[in-house]
Amino acid sequence: MKMDIPMVKSGLDILRGRGMSSLRGRRLGVVSHPASVACDLTHLVDLLLERDLDVRVVMGPEHGARGDAQDMEAVAGHADRRTNLPVISLYGDTPDSLRPSADVLADLDVLLIDLQDIGSRYYTFAATMRACLEACAGTNIQVMVLDRPNPLNGLTYEGPPLDDGFRSFVGAFVVPVRHGLTIGELALVAKSEGLDTDLTVVAMEGWRREMWFDETGLPWVLPSPNMPTLETAVVYPGSCLIEATNLSEGRGTTRPFELLGAPWLAPLTLSADLEGAGLPGVRFRPITFVPTFHKYQGLACGGVQLHIVDRNAYQSFLTGLFVLQAARRQAPERFAWRAEPYEFVAHRPALDLLTGSPHAREALETGADLRELAKQWLPYLKEYENNRRRFWLYPASAR
Repeated sequence: MKMDIPMVKSGLDILRGRGMSSLRGRRLGVVSHPASVACDLTHLVDLLLERDLDVRVVMGPEHGARGDAQDMEAVAGHADRRTNLPVISLYGDTPDSLRPSADVLADLDVLLIDLQDIGSRYYTFAATMRACLEACAGTNIQVMVLDRPNPLNGLTYEGPPLDDGFRSFVGAFVVPVRHGLTIGELALVAKSEGLDTDLTVVAMEGWRREMWFDETGLPWVLPSPNMPTLETAVVYPGSCLIEATNLSEGRGTTRPFELLGAPWLAPLTLSADLEGAGLPGVRFRPITFVPTFHKYQGLACGGVQLHIVDRNAYQSFLTGLFVLQAARRQAPERFAWRAEPYEFVAHRPALDLLTGSPHAREALETGADLRELAKQWLPYLKEYENNRRRFWLYPASAR
């Protein structure tokens, strides 16, 4: 079937169009996942091998190089069944597993990174990219980041800052929760913080900052098992907060992060409470769902489905906080924060790691006005509005 030519060319499409001649004669490592594809859906690794380039190793982020592992599931290294290339996991069972080892890097001249981010501070692929930049600092290895669109556009940002002492694998950058940068621009942010890394960002062509992913013409390939659609990515900056609680974030359903609930919640009460909050761009439909795996597997959960009616007005992070507030208010004796370690951190609550400080959790525990809490982020967001432009590879269109 003939595929339409996209309006936007990803960094991989640009590299491919140049013939990849700059990579010939160099020992290559690749950090990739299922969404590391060109506009015709050919995978980066296949494109390199078609040109008989010297690929020494493939490295996979969280969920694995083939994207078949669930969240926070340790992935072991292995030989790829089809290409026979060694595959190294950058998401094992220890913090040291989150970056390539010196032994692996010693065999490389170039490390190619092609990861589709989804525009949220705690989506871990940008943290993996940063860890690779750090591991290659002070070496002769060229790190080449192939840029891709921010699916949520490159203009909108929201949420609180990351406070000192709260950096983690779900908080690797001091940016708002929804940051409005591409993964290539985030690489420049990391470089600006003093990394002595030979960094090249292969920029896109045709991408404008106001574009949502479905306006790029590029194919959506789920970058992780529970990120099946753009709609999932839109709600994720807020709905990921559910991971920090004993509520279900809809994993094990066909609408992860859009279906939220628990067996002990009353759907009609929850939806009425959230509808009454007057949150912009979203409606809440009462629903009962049964996860096939993950939290509450096989149990009927009462909750809501998020229906986005105006994605430009929608405030995902604030909506996520309101969902937590409504669920806690309905069943305070059943609602609980996650007690297990979260992304290799045991000494801080998971919600604090996600929100970047204890402030949101404390506000929820005391019943504080969440809109007043959001006002406290405004000075930071104004400062961010000015500072982020120095990392832009793509200007905003004149309006």
